[in-house]
Amino acid sequence: MSSLDLFKLDGRVALVTGGTGGLGLVMAQALAEAGATVVMTSRTKEKAVEAAEKLALATGRTALGLAADVTNAEQVESMVRSTVDAFGRIDILINNAGINIRKPIEEYDEASWDLVQGTNLKAPFLCSRAVARLMKEQKYGRIINISSMLGAVGLPERSAYCSSKGGVIQLTRVLALEFAPHNVTVNALCPGPIATELNTVVMNNPEANKLFIDNIAMGRWGRPSEIAGAILYLASDASSFMTGSTLTVDGGWTAK
Repeated sequence: MSSLDLFKLDGRVALVTGGTGGLGLVMAQALAEAGATVVMTSRTKEKAVEAAEKLALATGRTALGLAADVTNAEQVESMVRSTVDAFGRIDILINNAGINIRKPIEEYDEASWDLVQGTNLKAPFLCSRAVARLMKEQKYGRIINISSMLGAVGLPERSAYCSSKGGVIQLTRVLALEFAPHNVTVNALCPGPIATELNTVVMNNPEANKLFIDNIAMGRWGRPSEIAGAILYLASDASSFMTGSTLTVDGGWTAK
């Protein structure tokens, strides 16, 4: 087997939450291009189905779109059952669904706080719990939790986001210890300033954009495609001896 063969995902089934747009779609496409069958989820069935059809057409791989609110335990269990019913297994789980609401702490309402925590932290817990027995029985699995560089450093007006993403890193470490005896790895991918729809509000604000650019060692926003290599590494046999770790792709922000 060559070194490049370690990154192949032929025969693997990947489930990507929030996989119909932004980084989720980039990840889903990277997995499909590496050979995986990909299940993409969204809160909206039409959006999920359309994204899966486009992915299948673009890559020639099988893709399935499912509607699921990943903050709802029953819907998460149904999502996992539907995936197993369709393909018999789940080898890769990417907990990608996320949200960011920016407000000063004195203006931060409880509903906004709960929404961010539920989507960013509760959902990875629910999804990981739902695949636990399956992956342990398979004696194989890759769980990748999408955290953020803001899980390691702070930024004003991101109290809910930063705390939720820091929680994701700690959840990753605990799950890695629980899953390790079963040949299942759990790692966190921590993107930095990537030019996605989620960050449009920052990029379109000259003052905020300058703050970001000044803190990025490479002096630019990252391209969504620049996350693809990292996700393939974590999802494949190339990372078979890596678990409980965080992989940061942030253009050098956290190096300062």
